[in-house]
Amino acid sequence: MQEGRIGRPLEKFALKATEWTGRSSAFTIALIAVIAWLVSGPLFHYSDTWQLVINTATTIVTFLMVFLIQRAQNKDAKAIQLKLNELVGGTRGASNRLIDIEELSEEELEALHRHYQRLADSAQRLNELHRLEKGSEEVANGGGKRKRRNRKH
Repeated sequence: MQEGRIGRPLEKFALKATEWTGRSSAFTIALIAVIAWLVSGPLFHYSDTWQLVINTATTIVTFLMVFLIQRAQNKDAKAIQLKLNELVGGTRGASNRLIDIEELSEEELEALHRHYQRLADSAQRLNELHRLEKGSEEVANGGGKRKRRNRKH
Protein backbone atom coordinates (compact mmCIF):
# COMPACT_ATOMS: atom_id res chain seq x y z
CA MET A 1 0.00 0.00 0.00
CA GLN A 2 1.40 3.36 -1.09
CA GLU A 3 1.11 6.05 1.56
CA GLY A 4 2.28 8.91 -0.62
CA ARG A 5 5.15 11.35 -0.14
CA ILE A 6 4.73 11.49 3.61
CA GLY A 7 4.78 7.69 4.06
CA ARG A 8 8.53 7.01 3.91
CA PRO A 9 9.64 9.96 6.09
CA LEU A 10 6.91 9.08 8.59
CA GLU A 11 8.11 5.47 8.58
CA LYS A 12 11.69 6.59 9.30
CA PHE A 13 10.48 8.89 12.08
CA ALA A 14 8.32 6.13 13.57
CA LEU A 15 11.26 3.71 13.53
CA LYS A 16 13.58 6.20 15.24
CA ALA A 17 10.93 7.18 17.78
CA THR A 18 10.17 3.53 18.62
CA GLU A 19 13.85 2.75 19.02
CA TRP A 20 14.41 5.82 21.20
CA THR A 21 11.36 5.30 23.43
CA GLY A 22 12.52 1.76 24.13
CA ARG A 23 15.78 2.96 25.66
CA SER A 24 16.58 3.53 29.29
CA SER A 25 17.36 7.17 28.60
CA ALA A 26 13.77 7.76 27.45
CA PHE A 27 12.45 6.24 30.66
CA THR A 28 14.88 8.37 32.67
CA ILE A 29 13.68 11.54 30.94
CA ALA A 30 10.05 10.61 31.58
CA LEU A 31 10.83 9.87 35.23
CA ILE A 32 12.62 13.21 35.64
CA ALA A 33 9.64 15.01 34.08
CA VAL A 34 7.25 13.36 36.54
CA ILE A 35 9.52 14.15 39.50
CA ALA A 36 9.83 17.77 38.32
CA TRP A 37 6.05 17.96 38.06
CA LEU A 38 5.65 16.53 41.59
CA VAL A 39 8.24 18.90 43.04
CA SER A 40 6.56 21.87 41.37
CA GLY A 41 3.25 21.05 43.08
CA PRO A 42 3.78 23.28 46.14
CA LEU A 43 4.98 26.12 43.88
CA PHE A 44 1.66 26.03 42.00
CA HIS A 45 -0.35 25.20 45.13
CA TYR A 46 -1.43 21.87 43.59
CA SER A 47 -3.84 23.82 41.40
CA ASP A 48 -6.17 22.42 38.79
CA THR A 49 -3.89 23.82 36.09
CA TRP A 50 -0.91 22.02 37.66
CA GLN A 51 -2.82 18.74 37.54
CA LEU A 52 -4.06 19.46 34.02
CA VAL A 53 -0.48 19.81 32.74
CA ILE A 54 0.50 16.25 33.61
CA ASN A 55 -2.87 14.82 32.61
CA THR A 56 -2.75 16.50 29.20
CA ALA A 57 0.88 15.59 28.57
CA THR A 58 0.44 11.92 29.49
CA THR A 59 -2.79 11.66 27.49
CA ILE A 60 -1.16 13.07 24.35
CA VAL A 61 1.96 10.93 24.71
CA THR A 62 -0.11 7.80 25.35
CA PHE A 63 -2.39 8.52 22.40
CA LEU A 64 0.55 8.94 20.01
CA MET A 65 2.46 5.96 21.42
CA VAL A 66 -0.48 3.62 20.81
CA PHE A 67 -0.25 4.30 17.07
CA LEU A 68 3.53 4.25 17.06
CA ILE A 69 3.69 0.90 18.85
CA GLN A 70 0.96 -0.60 16.67
CA ARG A 71 2.77 0.52 13.52
CA ALA A 72 6.02 -1.06 14.72
CA GLN A 73 4.24 -4.30 15.71
CA ASN A 74 2.47 -4.51 12.35
CA LYS A 75 5.74 -4.10 10.48
CA ASP A 76 7.55 -6.64 12.67
CA ALA A 77 4.72 -9.14 12.40
CA LYS A 78 4.65 -8.81 8.61
CA ALA A 79 8.43 -9.25 8.36
CA ILE A 80 8.34 -12.33 10.60
CA GLN A 81 5.42 -13.77 8.64
CA LEU A 82 7.29 -13.29 5.36
CA LYS A 83 10.35 -15.04 6.80
CA LEU A 84 8.21 -17.93 8.00
CA ASN A 85 6.50 -18.15 4.60
CA GLU A 86 9.93 -18.37 2.98
CA LEU A 87 10.96 -21.16 5.34
CA VAL A 88 7.75 -23.10 4.80
CA GLY A 89 7.91 -22.58 1.05
CA GLY A 90 11.52 -23.73 0.87
CA THR A 91 11.28 -26.74 3.18
CA ARG A 92 10.82 -30.08 1.49
CA GLY A 93 7.85 -31.94 2.90
CA ALA A 94 6.38 -28.85 4.54
CA SER A 95 2.75 -28.15 3.86
CA ASN A 96 2.46 -25.11 1.60
CA ARG A 97 -1.10 -24.65 2.81
CA LEU A 98 0.35 -22.95 5.89
CA ILE A 99 1.69 -20.07 3.80
CA ASP A 100 -0.48 -17.01 4.43
CA ILE A 101 -2.14 -18.74 7.39
CA GLU A 102 -2.50 -15.32 9.04
CA GLU A 103 -5.35 -14.63 6.62
CA LEU A 104 -7.53 -17.31 8.26
CA SER A 105 -10.30 -16.45 10.70
CA GLU A 106 -9.85 -17.17 14.40
CA GLU A 107 -12.18 -20.18 14.08
CA GLU A 108 -10.13 -21.58 11.19
CA LEU A 109 -6.89 -21.00 13.09
CA GLU A 110 -8.32 -22.79 16.15
CA ALA A 111 -9.40 -25.76 14.00
CA LEU A 112 -5.94 -25.94 12.46
CA HIS A 113 -4.38 -25.71 15.92
CA ARG A 114 -6.50 -28.64 17.11
CA HIS A 115 -5.46 -30.62 14.01
CA TYR A 116 -1.76 -30.07 14.71
CA GLN A 117 -2.26 -30.76 18.39
CA ARG A 118 -3.74 -34.15 17.48
CA LEU A 119 -0.77 -34.81 15.18
CA ALA A 120 1.64 -33.90 17.98
CA ASP A 121 -0.21 -36.16 20.43
CA SER A 122 -0.10 -39.04 17.92
CA ALA A 123 3.62 -38.50 17.36
CA GLN A 124 4.22 -38.48 21.11
CA ARG A 125 2.27 -41.73 21.55
CA LEU A 126 4.21 -43.28 18.68
CA ASN A 127 7.53 -42.21 20.22
CA GLU A 128 6.43 -43.67 23.55
CA LEU A 129 5.47 -46.94 21.86
CA HIS A 130 8.85 -47.13 20.11
CA ARG A 131 10.60 -46.45 23.41
CA LEU A 132 8.65 -49.22 25.11
CA GLU A 133 9.37 -51.63 22.25
CA LYS A 134 13.06 -50.80 22.41
CA GLY A 135 13.04 -51.39 26.16
CA SER A 136 11.37 -54.79 25.66
CA GLU A 137 13.99 -55.77 23.09
CA GLU A 138 16.77 -54.78 25.47
CA VAL A 139 15.28 -56.91 28.24
CA ALA A 140 14.94 -59.86 25.83
CA ASN A 141 18.56 -59.43 24.78
CA GLY A 142 19.89 -59.48 28.32
CA GLY A 143 19.66 -55.84 29.23
CA GLY A 144 20.75 -54.58 25.88
CA LYS A 145 24.36 -55.50 26.52
CA ARG A 146 25.85 -58.41 24.68
CA LYS A 147 29.08 -59.87 25.82
CA ARG A 148 31.58 -60.26 23.09
CA ARG A 149 33.53 -63.41 22.95
CA ASN A 150 36.91 -63.41 21.45
CA ARG A 151 36.99 -66.18 18.99
CA LYS A 152 40.16 -67.29 17.42
CA HIS A 153 39.86 -68.71 13.97
